[in-house]
Amino acid sequence: MILAAGRGERMRPLTDHTPKPLLPVAGRPLIVHHLEALARSGVREVVINHAWLGERIEAALGDGGRWGLRLHYSPEGQALETGGGIFNALPLLGDGPFLVINGDVWTDLDYRSLRHPLPGLAHLVLVPNPDHHPGGDFFLDPAGRITNHPAGRLTFSGIGVYRPELFAGCEPGAFPLAPLLRQAAAAGQVTGTRFQGRWMDVGTPERLAAVERWLLTGDGPAR
Repeated sequence: MILAAGRGERMRPLTDHTPKPLLPVAGRPLIVHHLEALARSGVREVVINHAWLGERIEAALGDGGRWGLRLHYSPEGQALETGGGIFNALPLLGDGPFLVINGDVWTDLDYRSLRHPLPGLAHLVLVPNPDHHPGGDFFLDPAGRITNHPAGRLTFSGIGVYRPELFAGCEPGAFPLAPLLRQAAAAGQVTGTRFQGRWMDVGTPERLAAVERWLLTGDGPAR
């Protein structure tokens, strides 16, 4: 699943008339970079949620056939936040573990690295803390277990694998994902990986330009 329902307030005015996932990066919409990477990794079916200008996302991407994918859409009308958006799309995601990617990150992560048994309820990809988020989100212990320990935290990349059971007891509507992850981590049900490759939260025009610069010239974000 690619999360694509955000309004992109920090990207305005770029997102006033273009949904954030369709903003161009090195000649292609940001979301197309995700679709291409997923296709290379062997993924064949992708769910995309949308709200703001969502009809433009569907019109631009179609059924996904040009990338060898089958796309399913989960329209929300009004954005349901990360947790609510995933919960709303569960009927499209099946009964087993599924990969979720924030639509407003860029990375060179090989998604095949996440194809392994999921022992708990979630597996998160963590990255070194960027300048704009120095405090991090979660602690990753040497055994690969994620905890809520306050020291030595890494940043959640916005990429994770989840079981539907993570959302047991949730109700329809808007709600964040983080409290569910913290509750599961407290119960020892979340594992993680530290990713050392290139990653960036493409949340501002400046960071969008930085990613494009790296892709075009090799001069850009280290991770």
